[in-house]
Amino acid sequence: MKTLFTNARLIDPEAQTETLGWLMVENGAIAATGHEAAPQGADETIDCKGNCLAPGIVDIGVKVGEPGERHKESYASAGRAAAAGGVTTIAIRPDTSPAIDTPEALEFVKRRANEDSCVHVLPLAALTKGRAGREMTEIGFLLDAGAVGFSDCDAVVPNTKVFQRALTYAKSLGALVIAHPQEPTLSAGASVTSGKFATLRGLPAVSPMAERMGLDRDVALLEMTGARYHADQITTARALPALERAKNNGLDITAGTSVHHLTLNELDVADYRTFFKLKPPLRSEEDRLATVAALASGLIDIISSMHTPQDEESKRLPFEEAASGAVALETLLPASLRLVHAGQLTLAELFRALSLNPAKRLGLASGRLSKGAPADLVLFNPDKPFVLDRSTLKSKSKNTPFDGQRLQGKVMLTFVNGEKVFG
Repeated sequence: MKTLFTNARLIDPEAQTETLGWLMVENGAIAATGHEAAPQGADETIDCKGNCLAPGIVDIGVKVGEPGERHKESYASAGRAAAAGGVTTIAIRPDTSPAIDTPEALEFVKRRANEDSCVHVLPLAALTKGRAGREMTEIGFLLDAGAVGFSDCDAVVPNTKVFQRALTYAKSLGALVIAHPQEPTLSAGASVTSGKFATLRGLPAVSPMAERMGLDRDVALLEMTGARYHADQITTARALPALERAKNNGLDITAGTSVHHLTLNELDVADYRTFFKLKPPLRSEEDRLATVAALASGLIDIISSMHTPQDEESKRLPFEEAASGAVALETLLPASLRLVHAGQLTLAELFRALSLNPAKRLGLASGRLSKGAPADLVLFNPDKPFVLDRSTLKSKSKNTPFDGQRLQGKVMLTFVNGEKVFG
């Protein structure tokens, strides 16, 4: 089966180009691209009409409710939401109930994902048993079972010696460790970032320095162990010099940030709106702009949705008591496009952070428009405006901070291995 895409704005994050041309898909892989006259002999031709054709988004750090919280999100609903958002690969977090910390639990989620999800699902496993920070998991067995990385998610390992041992063991096996840079004692119980706004609202707050302190500890341990390390969310200006030094010193470190911390700030909490309660909390506008600049320069490598579904009962509470997190699989692309429309990123730079860099960090062949790469593709109109209505989201949970907001950028078609999964 040959499918030809014509009249497409090809967004190539590897070459950092945006050109009008065509792309041929054959047997689930990209066979060729070009800018001259399109070839003949395709079984199906799709006229893109000048819209953007880009590699499908690779999203690291997606929470799915199975096992334990299937009422919040299932693999079927997460797959549909991902496809509608142009996300073709999701790396799922192990902060489930119970945690994904054994080969048996990993096999369960892999089986459910293969049965129910229309996009690629890559499982992350817990770094310590029960994400309790006391005893590391069987990293070797979990790698053999298919884990692509290890993370305790927002449960920071408080014992430095335990974390050092886990990093040493992960290094010996070549495993990727994904950490949440945060000093756990300072950040415990915090709802917002410290400052005038937090004081006026009377909410428990955490200093931005907690992120810097957490990253400093982790970087010191990386110097000791040489492990492969990814910081899931860097959200403050204070943490950026430490990240830059670590990269300049040749450590195997990458960093991500969430789409919410790139496009929202602490003032969006306004009158205790719990859909804006995130972990880490939303930062100041100065921190947001510093994070955007770090992304544009390549210091921050990856944008993630940090998709965290929560039901109405856990969000419709006083701000301090409400659960943290927001769904973002469907809003990841249109929200990220705010940075393009503001002139802070080009489309090629955006997809470097959404597709190419996360694929490279996970060792995947996707995230590219090169010959032989999997035909995981998204066709979208970057300029089409719409007002988001959370009731139309395909996720089971509807806890989005973008409800009622005007966004630009509509996904038209999504393909996984050349097969249409949305549109």
